[in-house]
Amino acid sequence: MYNQISPGLLESVYVAALVHELRKENLHVNVEVPVPVVYDNVKLELGFRIDILVNDLVVIEVKSVENLAEVHHKQVITYLKIYNKKLGILVNFNTDNITNSIYRKVNHL
Repeated sequence: MYNQISPGLLESVYVAALVHELRKENLHVNVEVPVPVVYDNVKLELGFRIDILVNDLVVIEVKSVENLAEVHHKQVITYLKIYNKKLGILVNFNTDNITNSIYRKVNHL
């Protein structure tokens, strides 16, 4: 997929292509899964969403930025904790070498 789509496009393009590829492999894929944020026993409607949730197990967060920031890594860990999931993947498609832009994140439940 990465070799067919050049860097520099919007995240939504990469999400759609990745979802297509995952579904071709017969994986169950949910897109833009709402992330509930609860503060003081009040559910806050803030619009946070997981880009892709695979087989209700793996969180995939897609970015298309010049450089990943520490907050992008923390975002994936936070999503894992909120959803009580163990594995997350952060991938930045805005790169010349995709293998250096995929990060595995683990939630030590």
